[in-house]
Amino acid sequence: MGLRLRFFFAVFCFTTLLVLTVYLRSANNRSYYRLITLKAEHNRLKQQLWQKQLQLESLTNPAAISQHLQH
Repeated sequence: MGLRLRFFFAVFCFTTLLVLTVYLRSANNRSYYRLITLKAEHNRLKQQLWQKQLQLESLTNPAAISQHLQH
């Protein structure tokens, strides 16, 4: 009787360990996907900011201002 109880306990622990492993892997995958998504969004926003800075510099460039005043 004791041997059978130990066997069922070992099977229960092993099954619990497998379920926990699957849960942690899926949580890890979700976190990784979120991180990659946020990095892509960050890079996109940096690129937009860079474009806006270039536009601002072209508008405040002394040559562009003098050319604008001549027309």
